[in-house]
Amino acid sequence: MVSEVGVGTIAAGVAKCKSDVVLISGQDGGTGASPLNSLKHAGVPWEIGLADTQQTLVLNDLRDRIVVQVDGQMKTGRDVVVAALLGAEEFGFATAPLVVEGCIMMRVCHLDTCPVGVATQNPELRSRFTGKPEFVVTFFEFIAQQVREHLAALGFRTIAEAVGHVEALDARKAIDHWKAAGLDLAPVLARPEPGRAITSATTQDHGLEHALDNTLIAQAQTALERGEKVTIDLPISNVNRTVGTMLGHEVTKRYRGAGLEDDTIDVTFHGSAGQSFGAFVPRGITLRLLGDANDYVGKGLSGGRIVVRPARESMMDDSKDVIAGNVIGYGATGESFSCAARSASASWSVTLAPRLWWRVSAITPSST
Repeated sequence: MVSEVGVGTIAAGVAKCKSDVVLISGQDGGTGASPLNSLKHAGVPWEIGLADTQQTLVLNDLRDRIVVQVDGQMKTGRDVVVAALLGAEEFGFATAPLVVEGCIMMRVCHLDTCPVGVATQNPELRSRFTGKPEFVVTFFEFIAQQVREHLAALGFRTIAEAVGHVEALDARKAIDHWKAAGLDLAPVLARPEPGRAITSATTQDHGLEHALDNTLIAQAQTALERGEKVTIDLPISNVNRTVGTMLGHEVTKRYRGAGLEDDTIDVTFHGSAGQSFGAFVPRGITLRLLGDANDYVGKGLSGGRIVVRPARESMMDDSKDVIAGNVIGYGATGESFSCAARSASASWSVTLAPRLWWRVSAITPSST
């Protein structure tokens, strides 16, 4: 999440939704591939967003179940230690290692014209790349050494011991500077009330034993074991998220990337699907939804088929109402997603070509 004032509230919601990790990304981050508008106008310094996140998670007794990451132009061991004291357990480096590899920040990553061969597929430009893995290894060895020195000066033996101990930050030198006259950092450096967990100590209970996919897997055993076609019909509600993903895992675990024959496992759902319906579904699985779906339908679709159409008894207006949420097919690499009107209207399908272009098939009348 982009570092902003109030981002802690969003982080608390993410933790309640059983995320394992929350990443706070500061305004200064962004390689040459980042949009210029984002580089200039998105977010605030990571220190502010991280402090807000740490305090909010601790005060709501959510900090122990989630790992907090931070990034945004981290370059030194001092940055790592400051981030740890403010509450981060993991730290992201991107631009600095790129520069170590030879990046000169031309900001043409998206044009395939990188003059030093870092971000290009052009063979001639790639031949100019002079970076070596050892350069990055050496860089992080120096970062680690500087981290050790700062931790020793503060009396900590490990990063884990330092996480959340914001009282170890001394801001007097900065505040006493004439440019910072009158600056009050108390809200940023506030330490939540003692007795609450200030670092990750447990893991999230994702409740996977209650997932709808367990029913799908049980009913699809003949298909999974012998490749025989099965048909399944079940109700669904918006508490059922990423439906089909665990089933897809079982298919991929047995049949690898080839999957099963098309429509081997044919599932029809009735109702309103939750987030990420059909995410990462491989070849051999067809999911039909008679109703509507939340965001991210077909996320990472990997060869499976998804069909969404209104329920026959629905009172929705085909010309106005939406039956699938935002960002359909995000990251999808194969097969198709279909969305159809209820009757005597138009239907359309999207086939995901190998180069990730979306090819819309003919819009045809539909009577079913």
